[in-house]
Amino acid sequence: MIQTPYYLVDKNAFVENLRKIETLRSLSGAKVLLALKCFATWSVFDLLSQYMDGTTSSSLNEVRLGREKFGGETHAYSVAYADHEIAEVVTHADKIIFNSLSQFHRFQSQTGELPKGLRLNPGVSASAYLLADPARQHSRLGESDPAKVEAVVESLDGFMVHNNCENRSFERFDELLTQVEEKFGHLFHQINWVSLGGGIHFTESGYPIEKLAARLKSFAQRYNVQVYLEPGEAAVTNTTTLEVTVLDVLDNGKPLAIVDSSIEAHMLDLLTYQLTARVSPDNGPHTYMICGNSCLAGDIFGEFRFEEPLRPGSRISIQDAAGYTMVKKNWFNGVRMPAIVVRELDGSTRVIRQFTYADFASSLS
Repeated sequence: MIQTPYYLVDKNAFVENLRKIETLRSLSGAKVLLALKCFATWSVFDLLSQYMDGTTSSSLNEVRLGREKFGGETHAYSVAYADHEIAEVVTHADKIIFNSLSQFHRFQSQTGELPKGLRLNPGVSASAYLLADPARQHSRLGESDPAKVEAVVESLDGFMVHNNCENRSFERFDELLTQVEEKFGHLFHQINWVSLGGGIHFTESGYPIEKLAARLKSFAQRYNVQVYLEPGEAAVTNTTTLEVTVLDVLDNGKPLAIVDSSIEAHMLDLLTYQLTARVSPDNGPHTYMICGNSCLAGDIFGEFRFEEPLRPGSRISIQDAAGYTMVKKNWFNGVRMPAIVVRELDGSTRVIRQFTYADFASSLS
């Protein structure tokens, strides 16, 4: 038995999402890039690369990883490139997207013939969280003045717009895209491609993929552009679990169970956005608050129901643990880092990586 905690990445669970991606690509003509900021576990890129066109990045490290481990198209983007990074970024990228006009002017001459894009900020988004809202007041993410962009459009090959965050509604997507067109549409006729970013949960059950495909196809035809999407969670949702073991059980007004993992260290978005984890199964007469083993008082996965009483040694499977987990994991409290385990298409499992004290020590100084 593999020592917990570990992330269990199930290739078979990817297939349903990937087939939906394949359908969307076929019906719409859009190209689809994996957003490495969400999921960068390259040991399963051999499967994902069969259904996706490449990767999009947020840093030099990510664009290099996309080039070396995924292949296909490699889009480089960063909120701000550093002087010492730009030359290496260019060597790994098929396209480079600048966040601001000042960055474009600063580095344009150093990017040669590489196709250049610019991020646009339409001032509207689907985000329910101010923390994640790219269109929030005083946002640094992209250029919002069409007149300023128009002054350089002849030197650009494309645009990137990212304003769909946790957007599960096609109608809302359609509405936001219409607003983008009203503000920037006159510029789209002058470039070759438009990336509409990620955050569109089109792989969820019941999402009208055919409507989305038709909307993307009509957009591409209207402006004569290649459309790109950059899914993160849509590609990896419900593909990975975090396997943990109960270390202690106690009662302080309600039953508590402490496990060998931590939301602060291993599922940070739960803490950041004050979300509750999911476990499976979650039914039965015994309810426990599942708590992490860090010193943070609020390190709590949530309250769940179990068929049998929990005791030290009981195993719990925390669901949907792919997106924004492994890319954010950290060494807070020196808590044991979860191993990464892959379940292959034939059902066999492989321990890809286990983390040791040496990894902890070498991350410091």
